[in-house]
Amino acid sequence: MTSTTNSTDRRVPPGAQDFSLVLGGPLFQLLRRARLAGDALTLLRKRVIVIALFAWLPLLALSALEGHLWGGAVAVPFLKDMEVHIRFLVAVPLLVVAEVEVNRRLHPIAQTFLDRNLIPDADKSHFDGAITSALRLRDSVLAEVLLVLIVYAVGVLIVWRHYTALNADTWYGTSSRAGSQLSFAGIWYGYVSLPLFQFLLVRWYFRVFIWARFLWQVSRIKLSLIPTHPDRLAGLGFLSATAYAFGVLLVAHGAMVAAQLANRIILLGATLFEFKIEIAAMVVFLLFVVFGPLLVFAPQLSLARRTGLREYGTLAEHYVRDFDVKWLRGGAPGDEPFVGSADIQSLADLSNSYEVVQGMRVVPITRDAIIQLAAAVLAPIAPLALTIWSLEDLVKKLFGVFF
Repeated sequence: MTSTTNSTDRRVPPGAQDFSLVLGGPLFQLLRRARLAGDALTLLRKRVIVIALFAWLPLLALSALEGHLWGGAVAVPFLKDMEVHIRFLVAVPLLVVAEVEVNRRLHPIAQTFLDRNLIPDADKSHFDGAITSALRLRDSVLAEVLLVLIVYAVGVLIVWRHYTALNADTWYGTSSRAGSQLSFAGIWYGYVSLPLFQFLLVRWYFRVFIWARFLWQVSRIKLSLIPTHPDRLAGLGFLSATAYAFGVLLVAHGAMVAAQLANRIILLGATLFEFKIEIAAMVVFLLFVVFGPLLVFAPQLSLARRTGLREYGTLAEHYVRDFDVKWLRGGAPGDEPFVGSADIQSLADLSNSYEVVQGMRVVPITRDAIIQLAAAVLAPIAPLALTIWSLEDLVKKLFGVFF
């Protein structure tokens, strides 16, 4: 008689092995049809070059035709506008490259929950539903259409026009009492290049929302946590590394801010210190965006730690009491030697287990990850310190800090 395995008990949700925040959606399918992306995000270099040049190259050509390339009658010609170059030649490529890193690090996460037996059999259907819901939202045509509408209605007509555009005559437009007048380069910038950049950006926020929603749905499942797991997170230690998936995305944000500050410092005479509050607020906001979704597991981890301390404390009490009776109160058989007894090793093992539970963390967040990701945001902004100190002075200050 041939034995069979019950496939229902070991069922793997159909999306667990293919879980991805980025391998889907209308834009992804469009890029595939245009042969700018493969099924596994291949053709990265081609995709980066085409998207970046599509946004930047027409601006260069139109500015040259209008005489606003280097000088002319405007205060900020095209080649002196640091913001536009960093935005389209640095930030946009980073937003595209970030897809590869996010996919590499987050792709195995759903399967890891199953491999570590964290999802009880009774809740496999709920876990399956969380995966299916995340993939459906990722692939939603309506969602990306709404993102496009938000970009044009809010990003271009409100944010750019009233808050981020330079208050001076530039290559993309001039201001007068009658109102601002866009140049031909400005029309392409305001209605093609800038919306493309903003769409890539808000699309990333939408993906982070999908990730946070997926984690929240998983956290509603009563996970099979083991307080004595050596990762000090009851088996959820693998989640700590997921924050690094967004490192490239944070560098892109830092580059965007550095671009805006560079224009205001170099062209309008502002100083870096004037923006210290804005920079600090941005770092805090981005760290919350990355680490905030992981906080949903804090209640279960906290409960697992309290339960573990109580249960292992009770187990330890029973064992040490028996140990005390046996070896200190004359309960041991006369022919059983104390030296070399397995009871000593068992006592040490039990003590180590209790210490693991006692040292268990209640959030899958590490201090190193916070420091490294904060540094990723600030790295593109750091060169602006040269507008305040010379390179020699800056090196001396750094040596003074570290040595």
